[in-house]
Amino acid sequence: MVETKLSFEELLHEKFVTADAIPEKFALPGEINQREYLSNGEMKQWNGTVHPVYSPICVNTPEGLQRKLIGSYPICTEAEAAEALDAAVKAYDNGRGEWPTMNVAQRIACVAKFTAKMLEQKDIVVKLIMWEIGKSYADSVKEFDRTVEYINATIDALKGIDREASRFEGEQGIVAQVRRSPLGVVLCMGPFNYPLNETFTTLIPAIIMGNTLLFKPPKHGTLLHYPLLQAFQECFPKGVVNTIYGRGNTIVPGLMQSGKIDVLTLIGSSRVANELKKLHPKVNRLRAILGLDAKNAAIITPKADLKQAVQETVLGSLSFNGQRCTALKIIFVHRSIAHAFSKQLSEEVNKLKIGMPWEPGVALTPLPEPGKPAYLKDIIDDAVAHGAKVVNENGGVTVESLVFPAVLYPVNDQMKVYREEQFGPVIPVVPYDDLETPIQYLIDSTHGQQVSIFSYDKNEVASLIDPLMNQVSRVNINCQCQRGPDVFPFTGRKDSAEGTLSVVDALRSFSIRSLVATKLNDANTQLFNDIVSENLCNSLSRKYIF
Repeated sequence: MVETKLSFEELLHEKFVTADAIPEKFALPGEINQREYLSNGEMKQWNGTVHPVYSPICVNTPEGLQRKLIGSYPICTEAEAAEALDAAVKAYDNGRGEWPTMNVAQRIACVAKFTAKMLEQKDIVVKLIMWEIGKSYADSVKEFDRTVEYINATIDALKGIDREASRFEGEQGIVAQVRRSPLGVVLCMGPFNYPLNETFTTLIPAIIMGNTLLFKPPKHGTLLHYPLLQAFQECFPKGVVNTIYGRGNTIVPGLMQSGKIDVLTLIGSSRVANELKKLHPKVNRLRAILGLDAKNAAIITPKADLKQAVQETVLGSLSFNGQRCTALKIIFVHRSIAHAFSKQLSEEVNKLKIGMPWEPGVALTPLPEPGKPAYLKDIIDDAVAHGAKVVNENGGVTVESLVFPAVLYPVNDQMKVYREEQFGPVIPVVPYDDLETPIQYLIDSTHGQQVSIFSYDKNEVASLIDPLMNQVSRVNINCQCQRGPDVFPFTGRKDSAEGTLSVVDALRSFSIRSLVATKLNDANTQLFNDIVSENLCNSLSRKYIF
């Protein structure tokens, strides 16, 4: 009997297994049907409409491949959102509430208690990251662990800031103590690609600085926060953390129009951010901390280490299927090496393992957005129609939520993928003759987050750094674009960001410098000394946190 070799498409189809073949270690305990939300310190029951959550992981059934139903969550209305807003406003109480007036050590203790309870939920949260957004199990574990590390680093950073603020400063006959004060009510909306980590890089600093919070989980990556709601309830005063659920375009506009939101923090699209900011009646009073679109470029010159450039491009373009704002999304390669680069890149891409998130060593996993495979096909077809080729074997082959990466070459400015942020496993390679071409691309771009330069010629690298530092916020030399380490500032120019995030910068972003000052004389000195020695005030204090 002649053995028939399966096509690549058939091999992708076989990656999806039957429900009983899912390894027990990675399976969910059952459907997670959330019927509660946290508002004003209470876990309130929801008896209305719910949104079913289908995993990007399909199961093989007699009727074909079907996305696995893993649970549901409430679709609340404007009424519940307004109720949560009122709770946050009341808890802040114009800065007089229990939480904003609490001393730093007490707030740190609350966050530390929350972190301990969060660790108790690690197993289920990690599994939900994997099942909700298709992230590999190994990377889901890393996301959880990195989030805990970020919280602990935030606590340490705040201790350092508070220690510096415990001293008094004297200048021109005035003595003052400068501290950081909260801003008010924060509306926090995180992204689906890092639904725990990137959400908490804004949520935790916002809370620990004394603000109160409305938290809307991302559309893909909602359920994974459910196991943490009780910890929020038990560790913080009522009204400090409130969750809102529902259609964003239904519940969020009213919150912004109320004028009661003091800080908008969003990791998402610049279009959504612009629309929301315009809804606020007093935009000058709204602080925005935003992580937005990016079309990060790599510039590879003839003086690069070609093997290293290929390896970093694969990592930078395809980590978590390229679904990262920091991903490399367009590659400029000098024409003299472009063919060789594309060939080596294709070979390395084709070595990547595609499959289910629980498979050891898997690099490419199902895409969470139902419409993403169709969009990727559209931009690939458009590129081919304008002269590009899919140069890697099986590039762009799709079965349901699995899409094998496509390397497109040569890409030009007539193609959608040249300008649009693909946010998925498509790598456009653009040949250039003069370095002015990629420089001008970055000048003309509406994005300005990062760039990667690959070259070992000192004069060439130096000549690129100066102009590019004024176009993007991070220039990477001979390595991929990335967010970390978390102590480094993370921001962007143009439509890529507003405000700055990092362990220390986030604490500053969610607070404002405030000071208590007086003229330096005997009476005022005695007054300050009495207040400090008797611990009468949290904002005027010499307490030192170790």
